[in-house]
Amino acid sequence: MKAMILAAGRGERMRPLTDSTPKPLLRVAGHSLIEYHLLHLAQAGITEVVINLAWLGEQIESALGNGQAYGLAIEYVNEGPQALETGGGIFNALPLLGSEPFLVINADIWTDYPLQQLPGSLTGLAHLVLVDNPAHHPQGDFAINATGHAVAEAAHKYTYSGIGMYSAELFSACEPGVFLLAPLLRNAMATQQVTAEHYRGHWSDIGTIERLQQLEKVLQLQQRSP
Repeated sequence: MKAMILAAGRGERMRPLTDSTPKPLLRVAGHSLIEYHLLHLAQAGITEVVINLAWLGEQIESALGNGQAYGLAIEYVNEGPQALETGGGIFNALPLLGSEPFLVINADIWTDYPLQQLPGSLTGLAHLVLVDNPAHHPQGDFAINATGHAVAEAAHKYTYSGIGMYSAELFSACEPGVFLLAPLLRNAMATQQVTAEHYRGHWSDIGTIERLQQLEKVLQLQQRSP
């Protein structure tokens, strides 16, 4: 299975840090955010990685190179001055991702989710990892029904973690350009084509400087523990 890391965002809420450094290269407890993903992918045996670039993308490519230092083979897709958003970015990278289901991870999260826990194949068009709702997103995104399918509307919803497996078929009706992934997922959920799981472990959405600082403290404490 190939993996894609979404790394093209501007990181507006992280300014001024992201004025000169792309968000995926912000460091926390000794590694950049994107390096944690690369290390976890290698540990899970996923060695072919595609990374999309836009804002200060040349810095990311310069820092990571071809991925050999991480035991990976990295290919890059440069989207130019305007990022294509989640859906458009994945669609644009499909020629590199191939016809088999692939993994997508948002660069601006941190988690200890074991990637080897992902299903070996898809039973529909996508499989999502959902997590408990953080304080900054109490309404959640999607729910899981009794059959293990993701649903868009429910009394209690979980938050999409930024980790999912996708089939290229999910994008079959799409055209090149800027568009979000969520509407495609909601359409697929209407026909029970999206499965999901609820992960209860450590997960952080690094959307602000404060959350980056909080994660730094958590990881430093973990490193000091015997």
